[in-house]
Parts: sequence; structure tokens; C-alpha cells
Amino acid sequence: MAGHVLIDSYLAELRPHVPSSAWDELADGLLETYEHNLAAGLEQDAAATGALHDFGTIEQISHAFVANAPGHRAARVLLFTGPLVGLSWAATFLTATVWTWHLPVGAAIAFGLGLFAAVVVLAVALRATRCARTRLTAIGGAGALLLDAGLIAATVALAPSPVWPMAVAIPASLARAAYVVRMLPHIARRSPLG
Repeated sequence: MAGHVLIDSYLAELRPHVPSSAWDELADGLLETYEHNLAAGLEQDAAATGALHDFGTIEQISHAFVANAPGHRAARVLLFTGPLVGLSWAATFLTATVWTWHLPVGAAIAFGLGLFAAVVVLAVALRATRCARTRLTAIGGAGALLLDAGLIAATVALAPSPVWPMAVAIPASLARAAYVVRMLPHIARRSPLG
């Protein structure tokens, strides 16, 4: 490592928070900043403190990696688009008088439970550790995909006639489904910060 106790300690603490390939680059950058400070005439302690200050806290660096990790990003997108898609489906069901459809009660209950489970899993994924975040986002994403597909299929099969909110709800669900299909391979690669 660097040879200065402050930098060695910082890098040791940083290691579990970032992928190893990123850690190597971050360590090199920190050491270059430290050496630059030494070359500028700073004492060793001041050069190390200055380099660490310029670099940022471990929390800042870790947060930046997590916020851009595929699993975190996908869970966030699915959670934040959910209410908009849900409102478009609520408008569809109200306008199409869903209560007159021949929908089995068990199917409606299963859908409600599935929706609740997907939301909980994605919400937990936002706060989970690396490996758990990856798995939870994949599970929640697959659940969202199944829910969107089920909504479209049930509406096409059971709605007595098309209503205007379907022009929003169906494309919104198709867009979310396409997003899930595109993001699942990235999640499946098990990004170290997934």
C-alpha cells in the first residue's frame, strides 16, 4: 500500500465497499494525489490528509458505486415507475368496470399478493447488501414482469370493449416489461455491487 498510515487505513476500510478492479484504480489515484502533495512540498501527514480530503469519504465513494450499480438502479426504476403504471391500470379498470368482468376471485387475490410481494422485495433490494441486492432485484423484476404480462393478458381476454386508459396502461406495462427483459442479463451477471 501507500506507506502512510492514514492512506493505508483508508484503503483497507474502502476495500469491502467497492469492486476489486475499482479499488485498484482508486488506490492508484489516491497514491498519485498523495505523491503530488509531497512533491508540492507538504509534510507527509499534511500530504496524506490533503489527499484523503480531495478524495472524499468512504461513504461518498461507496454511495456513488451503489447508486450506479445495476441492481440498485433497476430496483429504483421499477419502484418509482410502479405508481404511474398502477394509476394507468386503475383508470383502465374503473373505466372498463372491472367488477363486471368474469375474473376469478382467486386470480384477483393472487395478483394483489404478487404486487405486494414485488414491491416489498424491490424496496428491500434498495437497502440490501451487494449479493442480496442482486438476487432481490432479479426476483422483484421477474415479479413485475409477470404482473405486467398478467394485467395485459387479463385485460385483452376479459375486457368487454377497449377503453381509452388502455392506450396508456398497456404501453406502460409493455415498456416496463421490456426494461425488465433488458436489465435481467445485467443483473444475472451478478455485478459485485448489484
